[in-house]
Amino acid sequence: MDANLLLDARARVLADLTARQLATATAVSALDEACESRQWWADQWPAGADYVAGLVAQDVQDALFETAGRWPLCLDCASGPVHSLYIQPDLGGPDPVWVCEETGAVAAALGFLHRR
Repeated sequence: MDANLLLDARARVLADLTARQLATATAVSALDEACESRQWWADQWPAGADYVAGLVAQDVQDALFETAGRWPLCLDCASGPVHSLYIQPDLGGPDPVWVCEETGAVAAALGFLHRR
């Protein structure tokens, strides 16, 4: 497996964590664990390379739910309950994007979340 694949996934998720001011030691540890886990997965299924970045993002999102709560939150909806964004397509690729769970609108490509 190409090491750049995981470096790219890590950089994209870290950019989104940073944009939402959640690049804490706990979050970065969760990111590193997700990358390590997905490296094994990608080694087993080389044809799944397009899915790695989105799957790493989903893994981090799941890990942070236990410690930090929902991440990333949707910042585009002004009304309604607090809700999250999720990675689409479900398997994480190709070309993963963050989507509002309420409206289904694309908020940003993975790695390009904005601050507010």
